[in-house]
Amino acid sequence: MSDYVITVNSTVDLPKEWLSARGVPVIPLKYTIDGKTYEDMSGLSPKEFFGKLREGKMAVTSQVNPDEAKTAFEPILKEGKDILHLGFSSALSGTCNSMKIAAEELREEYPNRKIMVVDTLCACMGEGLLLYYALKRKSEGYSMEETAEWAEANKLHVCHNVTIDDLEHLHRGGRISKTVAVLGGMVKIKPMIHMDDAGALQVIGKERGRRKALGKIVETSAKQAKGWENDIIMITHGDCREDADYVAGQVREKMGIDNILINNIGTVIGSHTGPGVVAVFCMGDQR
Repeated sequence: MSDYVITVNSTVDLPKEWLSARGVPVIPLKYTIDGKTYEDMSGLSPKEFFGKLREGKMAVTSQVNPDEAKTAFEPILKEGKDILHLGFSSALSGTCNSMKIAAEELREEYPNRKIMVVDTLCACMGEGLLLYYALKRKSEGYSMEETAEWAEANKLHVCHNVTIDDLEHLHRGGRISKTVAVLGGMVKIKPMIHMDDAGALQVIGKERGRRKALGKIVETSAKQAKGWENDIIMITHGDCREDADYVAGQVREKMGIDNILINNIGTVIGSHTGPGVVAVFCMGDQR
């Protein structure tokens, strides 16, 4: 059985140290803000980035192109290893398609190597959660094909429960309509968002007040997770660590899970959510 490497895009929004420790190559998307272009995960710090957004600056993101994908993949193939890529949802970016184009071209150049690309239909730490379990399967000796098959079979069981402080960023990025953004912007109304089965963001409700909204994403996650063995719960936030810590406390209380990974949302995803976003990611029956 050939050795294989699991690769991801920077939109997994996991700590760089976590990814590095597990030998996971990351292919970054980019963003431009204040006239400068940066790579996700290696540009501005979360504090600097969200500070600019709070000042009213706009961030524009750009997908990975096929040449960039080939440049990232090729050194791995030259080492004699196969590649399983877990890609950012195709409903939110053309990046996954670029990874597929690169894989197709490289298969011709490296006929003895295998490259598999999974459209995770996930974003942010939803991708990260799928990666966590894929790495676990790899460490248990499962082949690349078996791990890819598991990812395909379980990707729609990755639940994303999100509350946004301000929907205007999602509207500007073309992720939701102006009407939805205006309705969500009503005083003290905090929108509830999830990732649907097509891998797109959908506003599914609203709560009056921040604490109720934070409680709701945990309550929803707890219902979805019933009957599932969740080794870990992941929580992301847009430069609002206190809120993330509050949500973690609610997860421990309502879900009985102590293994919780908290990290700032990345700069590419954060360009669309804006500051103040908080999300819980778990495995569950349905999204």
